[in-house]
Amino acid sequence: MAAAAGDVCGAVPGSRAGAGAGAAAAAAAEARFISSAKGKGLFATKNIRKGETVFVEKPVVSSQFLWNALYNYRACDHCLRALETAEENAQRLLGKSSLVLPHPEQCSIRKDLHQQCPRCQVWGCRVQAWPHGCQLPLPPSVFLFPYQNMHYPPETSSIMLMARMVATIKQAKDKEWWIKTFSQFCNKTANEEEEIVHKLLGDKFKGQLELLRLLFTEALYDEHLSRWFTPEGFRSLFALVGTNGQGIGTSSLSQWVHACDALDLPMLQREELDAFIDQLYKDIEKGELETLPSVQGPGEFLSNHSCIPNAETSFPENNFLLHLTALEDIEAGEEICISYLDCCQRERSRHSRNKILRENYLFTCSCPKCLAQADDADLTSDEEEEGEGETDDAELEDEMTDV
Repeated sequence: MAAAAGDVCGAVPGSRAGAGAGAAAAAAAEARFISSAKGKGLFATKNIRKGETVFVEKPVVSSQFLWNALYNYRACDHCLRALETAEENAQRLLGKSSLVLPHPEQCSIRKDLHQQCPRCQVWGCRVQAWPHGCQLPLPPSVFLFPYQNMHYPPETSSIMLMARMVATIKQAKDKEWWIKTFSQFCNKTANEEEEIVHKLLGDKFKGQLELLRLLFTEALYDEHLSRWFTPEGFRSLFALVGTNGQGIGTSSLSQWVHACDALDLPMLQREELDAFIDQLYKDIEKGELETLPSVQGPGEFLSNHSCIPNAETSFPENNFLLHLTALEDIEAGEEICISYLDCCQRERSRHSRNKILRENYLFTCSCPKCLAQADDADLTSDEEEEGEGETDDAELEDEMTDV
């Protein structure tokens, strides 16, 4: 969705949070060009204290993953907020239509605010989801069926981001501004682009990419963007969305749990509710349904990655609005970086960290920590542990859950 497209709703995961021209860096931070390889980065314009919210940002574009949609996660087509209630979410995950959640008033989903687009038939979470008209002049099913046969889950990006970029420009009054905005994302060489597409689509990516390009051209061709529809331009566009995304995930059930946690209840009621929630999650985890735990998809945001981040992202509003919070004091002029790795992964070797980043986010990190460890042996953390002796059970569990 376009960053300027009015009120917003929900969210999803992608790959690398490169350097878009998203909304609202406000007075605390601003986007600056770093290099052709990294594109833009986010820099503090004033001293920021630990724990302070740097800003709340809206993605330039976002989209629910096609596989996520195929598993019937109903989400706002504009912001990806879950459109099913917490109870409906739990019922579907468990395959039990008779399940009843206590404290239904703690569910934040308002179905009376949902609206179906009369043009493309997708749903939004409020009337303002399409303030300037339909943001995607074709239903996602145009790409869903061929795409699901060539890109198996888990997804790391989505062709729907590309479709939304084109739709945004086609419907914008200032088309040149939007073209310039999208062109500010990091650029890659032809070889790098080919490698990225190969990782996204697999060994037969060339034939698959051409099929997608033909469908893309037939559905969305625009003379202002003619280069994007050529084989070379389409490959570049595919590589762009594959390397410039920030993961987003929303869940009405998760929001209900957080709301229940905040309830002031007598001790016995609190214990009963906590036990119910614990058992609910255990039942969902051991379920055999082919389903996913949350509404998921990629969005294009600002902040770059670092293995020693000074900020972290969250989506507390249960939509695609990213909240960036300082993990430490940040001085004016300092780049603000987040991490795509969890705490355990960041403690692994440079080789292991970059293996994860290349496989899941399609880039090699050059943060200060990685540069300082550039001369370290190219060993994975598992190999290092074998050389040092056996690890304890807790460490083994962390390794199993790292990736």
